[in-house]
Amino acid sequence: MVVTLPRSEDINWTARAVIDGDIHPALASPKSLDPYLSQHWRAHRQQLSGFSYSGATYPRANPNAARVDSWPPNGQPPGSDLNFMREQLLDEWDIEVGVLQPLLGAGAQRNLEYGAAMSHAINDWLLAEWLEPEPRLRASLVIPYEDADLSAAEIDRVGDQPGFVQIMLVIRTSEPLGRRKYWKIYEAAVRHDLPIGIHFGGAGGGPITGTGWPSFYIEDHAGMSTVFQSQVVSLICEGVFEQFPTLKVILVEGGFAWLGPLAWRLDAAWRKLRSEVPHVKRLPSEYIGEHFWLTTQPMEEPDRPEYFVQMLEHFPPLADRLMFATDYPHWDFDAPDSALPRVRLPQGTHQKIMAENARALYRL
Repeated sequence: MVVTLPRSEDINWTARAVIDGDIHPALASPKSLDPYLSQHWRAHRQQLSGFSYSGATYPRANPNAARVDSWPPNGQPPGSDLNFMREQLLDEWDIEVGVLQPLLGAGAQRNLEYGAAMSHAINDWLLAEWLEPEPRLRASLVIPYEDADLSAAEIDRVGDQPGFVQIMLVIRTSEPLGRRKYWKIYEAAVRHDLPIGIHFGGAGGGPITGTGWPSFYIEDHAGMSTVFQSQVVSLICEGVFEQFPTLKVILVEGGFAWLGPLAWRLDAAWRKLRSEVPHVKRLPSEYIGEHFWLTTQPMEEPDRPEYFVQMLEHFPPLADRLMFATDYPHWDFDAPDSALPRVRLPQGTHQKIMAENARALYRL
C-alpha cells in the first residue's frame, strides 16, 4: 500500500506540467552493479564489501535519509524499485519528466581508476534499468570528477546518449571547482552541450565550515548552502565562464535565497579588487545571471509568504532559473502541490518554476 502526503489547497496549484529535477535512485543491493563491472573490478568491490563513503558521520533524520513511507514492499532500499517509484512519485503526482541524481559515491573515490569503473557501471545501469524501461526519466551522468581526464573520457563515452541531460558533481569537492584541474570536465560538457549539475553533499576531505566540524546533522544539512556559495565564487573568480562562455551550471538542493545577497557582495568586491582578476571582465552578477540555474528543494520559507516574491526580485533572473525538485525519496520531500508558498506569484512564474525552466534548459 502506498502512503502519500495530503494535498493542500494551494492557490498556486495551477501548473499544467511538473518536471522534477531531483530524484534519487538507489541500488537494490551492492551486487546490483556486478553485471556492469569487469571481472577485475567486481572482485575488487566484493573484497571491499562496498564502494561508497558519504563523508558524513551524522545520523540522518530517518534511515537512508528517506521518507518513512518510501520503503518498497519488497524491503529493498528507498529509491531502488522502479515500479514503486512509478506508483508513489511519477504516477501519483503526474510527473512529466524526472531527473535522476544517483548519489552512489563513485565520483569521490580516492582510487581514481576504481571511481572511473564505478562511474562507467552506474551510467550503464541507469541506461539499462531506469531510462530504457521508463521514458519519463532522464539522468545525470556520473563521473570520477577528481580526475578530469578520466571524467572527460566517460563524458565522451556516453555524453551523447539522449537520456543523460547533465553531468553530475557534488558540491564538496577536494578543491574549489574553478581550479584548472577541473577544466577538462567543462570542456567536455561544452563539447556535448551538457550542463554541469552540482548536488548537495560529498566528502571533500575537509570540514563543511571554515572553523571546523559541526556537532549535529542539522548544522551539516542547513550549512551546506555556504559551500554552494563558495563554489559559485570560485567558478566566477577563476575565469571559468570567460574560458567556457556557453557552460551552464545547475545548483541542486542548495537553496537559493542567498543568491541575491551573494551577487551584491561579490559585485561590490569586484569593483574594488578587479585588478586582481583581470580575466573576470564583467560584473560577477552578470555571470551568475547567465550561467547558473537552481532547484527549489530545500525551499527557503519566509514567515510571511509574500516575502517569497521579494526573494525572487532580489535577483531578477531567478524566476527564469529556478526549477522544481521533490528530492524523492528523502525525508524532506517537497510535494508538487505544496512546495511553493501560498501566495499569488507574477503571471507565468509558477509554470516556469514547476516545469518550463527545466524544459527549456534540458530541451525536453
